[in-house]
Amino acid sequence: QVQLVESGGGSVQAGGSLRLACAASRLPISINNIGWFRQAPGKEREGVASIYTTTGSSNYIDSVKGRFTISRDKAKNTVYLQMNNLKPEDTAMYYCAAGFRLSLGPPTDEGKFNYWGQGTQVTVSS
Repeated sequence: QVQLVESGGGSVQAGGSLRLACAASRLPISINNIGWFRQAPGKEREGVASIYTTTGSSNYIDSVKGRFTISRDKAKNTVYLQMNNLKPEDTAMYYCAAGFRLSLGPPTDEGKFNYWGQGTQVTVSS
């Protein structure tokens, strides 16, 4: 059974940092991309960043460029999202997801992600 388990969420003040982790297991070999998504109360879920698992090529939405960094550790089957200079508008439930995609750019093609974790809450206070 495919599993994606997120960790690392918490509460921080604006300007602080958090590192989220997504531990993956039993992913099909067809999977080539891991994405981080977030959903704030009353808002639609949005793709924040994604990384191709073989090449390490990554993409971000404009609002997090220069603040967030996605990376992967192949040996640990884990993808990280380092979040620096956090802002109150970054407050959301963060999910990691796995899928097969060929698109460049941030993960706006949510339908390509077949496997999802349960999420981890990030709260940023001003």
